[in-house]
Amino acid sequence: MDLKLINDSGAAATSRAPTRCSAATTTRPDHQVVTAYQANARQGTRAQKARGDINKSHKKPWKQKGTGRARAGQANSPLWRGGGKIFPSSPDENFTHKVNRKMYRAGMASILSQLVRENRLAVVDGLAVDAPKTKLFAQKIRAMGLTGSVLVVTDKLDDNVFLARATCRTCWCSRPARSTR
Repeated sequence: MDLKLINDSGAAATSRAPTRCSAATTTRPDHQVVTAYQANARQGTRAQKARGDINKSHKKPWKQKGTGRARAGQANSPLWRGGGKIFPSSPDENFTHKVNRKMYRAGMASILSQLVRENRLAVVDGLAVDAPKTKLFAQKIRAMGLTGSVLVVTDKLDDNVFLARATCRTCWCSRPARSTR
């Protein structure tokens, strides 16, 4: 399982052995990482009304005995149509999942190694565009043989590349985390 390093024209330049952290792992922490990512993306703003939140009268709808109907206390009862929920969901519920640093790194290594096994990960020697034009950037990506959604992660992000991908719907560029630009 070697990483193929491709050049600007899409031809294989060299091959590189993966580092220790990107090799296949025996455990499968990728599921925990993905579920935590999805759970942390939840807003948690949905809410339902309890019987106290329903705007109805608290008067007894009819007398207890003598009508032949079932006894009823209030119109906002959860048993009635338009009444409140018995156990409503509240917006203060917390959906965040914590993933330890080692587990996150192992999960990302597992995901990346799976992408390498499926030949869905391409390592490019260098990516540069002459002018900040989306057309030039799209031609360069197509020349490399990359199709579908493309994520570009570089150690130094060129301003022309960053501006050229701005209107490209299927391409995302990521700046390094510790750099200012």
